[in-house]
Amino acid sequence: MQGDRTANMNIVILGAGAIGSLFGGLLSKKNNVLLIGRKKHIQAIKENGLKITGKTQLNVKISAEDSIQKINFEPDLLILTVKSYDTENATKEAKSIIGNRTVILSLQNGLGNIDKMEKIVNREKIIAGVTTHGAIFSKPGFVKHTGKGKTVLGELNGKETRRIKQIVELFNEAGIETRISKNIIRELWTKAIVNSSINPLTTFFQCKNGYLLKNPILEKTVEKICEESTKVANFEKIKLSYEDMVEKTKEVIRNTSENYSSMLQSFKKGGKTEIDSINGKIIDIGKRNCIETPMNELLIHSISATAM
Repeated sequence: MQGDRTANMNIVILGAGAIGSLFGGLLSKKNNVLLIGRKKHIQAIKENGLKITGKTQLNVKISAEDSIQKINFEPDLLILTVKSYDTENATKEAKSIIGNRTVILSLQNGLGNIDKMEKIVNREKIIAGVTTHGAIFSKPGFVKHTGKGKTVLGELNGKETRRIKQIVELFNEAGIETRISKNIIRELWTKAIVNSSINPLTTFFQCKNGYLLKNPILEKTVEKICEESTKVANFEKIKLSYEDMVEKTKEVIRNTSENYSSMLQSFKKGGKTEIDSINGKIIDIGKRNCIETPMNELLIHSISATAM
């Protein structure tokens, strides 16, 4: 991406699930967006457009394909919204369309996505982001925007470059409230700690996020997981306080009280969850630093046993 952005941007969203489709729909109002997702969803979009309901009401005609092999142009921006366990394969598949000017945005859950991507593409091409928007699939071609949130994007080296300013401006113009972070790795850890405390518990107890604060035992459990996960982050030189992380996690629970976590949604569909990229990664990093992580280990075992 070079020079000032004076024209529409060519954007490919790889992994057009609920969040990818929501962002794609909003960005398509002023840019050329192409979604890549599962066949049934893509077929419905090709036939009837993409319909977004809930907090956003939108019906857009948008380009969509079920395979990256069907794309014959190099995008300005490639947004990766695949599940964390698909990151490496998705990046390998995308390599054929990544040009000299293409910027790759990882907008995913979990830790370790950047490490997987930079095995395949130059680290300098990658930027990262987190979002607190909530979205779920209603049915193929339909996405429900369940909760408005905020989005944070940043360069991996913390610099405020021209390209990060352009992309943040692009998101804001599309109605996606976005700001630049000078420490996006800290933001990724913050979200991972929040997810480590909410997602597995809601999956195990098959409950909405809000129930975690209605039940005193579960609220205490959330605090314990937060404390443990934050301790691991601190050993990775990520400066986060336990008190701040507990408050942040409870704030997310309150703001998404009626939502079902993405992990629970995957679990209910019988699909693979991202627990290995969240709690599993925290356990791995803990072991490397000789930190015990019994709460995270209990969650991994509980979800694994429930899925059997």
